[in-house]
Amino acid sequence: MEDSIEMILQDYGRVLPTSRPHPVLSACTGALLTGFYGLWSLFVMPGFRKIPWNLKVPYLPSSKVQTLNTMKLLEGRTGHLVDLGSGDGRLVFAASSAGFRCTGFEINSILVAYARSKALWAGVPSSQATFVKKDFWKTDLSTYNNVTAFLAPGVMGVLGEKLLRELPDDALVIACRFPFPNWPHRSSVGSGLDQTFAYDIGSVRSHLRNVVNPVV
Repeated sequence: MEDSIEMILQDYGRVLPTSRPHPVLSACTGALLTGFYGLWSLFVMPGFRKIPWNLKVPYLPSSKVQTLNTMKLLEGRTGHLVDLGSGDGRLVFAASSAGFRCTGFEINSILVAYARSKALWAGVPSSQATFVKKDFWKTDLSTYNNVTAFLAPGVMGVLGEKLLRELPDDALVIACRFPFPNWPHRSSVGSGLDQTFAYDIGSVRSHLRNVVNPVV
């Protein structure tokens, strides 16, 4: 994921010239960095205190290509879709326009308000797209047969365990950029940062059972 503001500030400190800077320049630079940090905190930090540190994922929006790749993998599917960490709602809006009944889980209250306002402005009914300020880690996802997630590589293993416990066999899971470890994907679209992976939960369960109890 992108560097945190703390890392950016540390790097900035390392490249400063050794000579004494002009006081006006220092004041302007300080104000700029403070404003940048404040803006970053508004979008990334709300809700983080409620989630264990190892499950925290900073907000990073999907690219247009990544969203299109996800929609390609959803072709032929119907039903209820959940986007885990829906951010500004761009993937939810794309899926709802394709006929899915969508729910976006997001802990950042600012992003939830933005997505809801965008839905209201665009005239998207709540029956098509709903944005919930809720921790999906503590939510039963068994009612969804389509799941999308653009999170971080460090949480994909834990998320995989949760999905295997809760999702029905006919569920399709799509991971953006970061695949699930040890899961065989049905197909993938794109490459590099925009690559997306599709997994059939039933096939994943069967594969993992065979790995644990191989047929002799």
